[in-house]
Amino acid sequence: MDSYNAIVEKQRTFFYTGKTKELEFRIDALQKLRAAVKKYEGELLQSLNEDLNKTEFDAYATEIGFVLHELRFVLKNIKDWVKPEKVKTPMTHVGSTSMIYREPYGVALVIAPWNYPFQLAVAPLIGGIAAGNCTILKPSELTPRTSAVLAKLIQETFPEEYISVVEGAAETSQALLKQSFDYIFFTGSVRVGKVVMEAAAKNLTPVTLELGGKSPCIVHEDANLKLAAKRIAWGKYMNAGQTCVAPDYLYVHENVADSFLSLLKEAIKDMFGDMEKMTRIVSEQHFDRLHSFLQNGTTYVGGSANREKLIIEPTVLTNITWDDEVMEDEIFGPILPVLSYKSLDEVIGEIRTRPNPLALYVFSEKEDVQQNIIGQISFGGGCINDTVYHITSPYLPFGGVGSSGIGAYHGKGSFDTFSHQKSVLKQTTKFDLPFRYPNVKDGLKKIKMFLK
Repeated sequence: MDSYNAIVEKQRTFFYTGKTKELEFRIDALQKLRAAVKKYEGELLQSLNEDLNKTEFDAYATEIGFVLHELRFVLKNIKDWVKPEKVKTPMTHVGSTSMIYREPYGVALVIAPWNYPFQLAVAPLIGGIAAGNCTILKPSELTPRTSAVLAKLIQETFPEEYISVVEGAAETSQALLKQSFDYIFFTGSVRVGKVVMEAAAKNLTPVTLELGGKSPCIVHEDANLKLAAKRIAWGKYMNAGQTCVAPDYLYVHENVADSFLSLLKEAIKDMFGDMEKMTRIVSEQHFDRLHSFLQNGTTYVGGSANREKLIIEPTVLTNITWDDEVMEDEIFGPILPVLSYKSLDEVIGEIRTRPNPLALYVFSEKEDVQQNIIGQISFGGGCINDTVYHITSPYLPFGGVGSSGIGAYHGKGSFDTFSHQKSVLKQTTKFDLPFRYPNVKDGLKKIKMFLK
């Protein structure tokens, strides 16, 4: 506990030197991070394979390449983002100018999950650096090899008074949360998110919570079924479904259900036919929870599982109802339950009775169908005629709403998340407007003229 407090205070002392606020310092740090990621690419690919059995393609595309793309975007735009923003001034403030200054919070804590153990630790860190903060990273203990490589990468690249990695299990996170941070960024489950928010509330520390939930995917009767099947299979089964924005369940219009399921089966076979190349389920506990879902409904595709290797075959379950166990909480695995529907009103009504999902996907060629769903259901973000792809755009802030999270990041969203907007009004001294003072003659009459 004392050692954690020492790290936090050491970082706060360094923050108060003002170095991290200097633009050139931030740019240099981002460039150093980019060089370090490239240097450690081989070790990261190996560690991600050892921890989760990720292929080089998956590890690079969803972790390393994602981070490098984010770094490139931030480096390209940071000079514009840090400039004070001049905004309009109302007539009641004649003679003054209004500015918004974006300043760092100070010392930030980033708690990362295990499903994308490198990307989901470093992407928030990029925002912290760009905004001018010091940062402590807490990676997941469930992916120890990647955690160790990340710790080595950061230790070799940055002094601990600026950025440091603290490894450990849940008790380490609990101990860190007892410290006084200036900002907390957490990615993980709703249950732990509540614990983080409760801890932050004791110090009134602002938070970003990137959580999850059951993200629906709707396939309407007019959808391009073959493309829908391909994109849904890709979004669902990459990383063995251990993606917070993966389609959690499908609603398929009854008129196209049989045709769609046949195409989905083909798409799964084409992309994920080799079980040996499937990403590993992270732990035996998680495997056992997922394996119990295989008893629900009717297995249309897949259903095989290997507990020794912690691999579950991409699975599609039909004849599912909301009473089934698989529909209770976020699945977070390669199991896709399918429900059918007759009318969109039925689907919208059912989804709206559930907690706000992190993502929503709709496949339809009709603009009115698309806008009806987008407009009536609250969710963090999503896609029309695609899945997951929205989170890869640096122009789209990514985050949840309600039970699926608080705040957003990626691209400028990351810079904004780790920045406080300080509003400053600069008033002239060449003249003074008397009507605002209580002792002016006919003051009430004059103030009403301006403020009506």
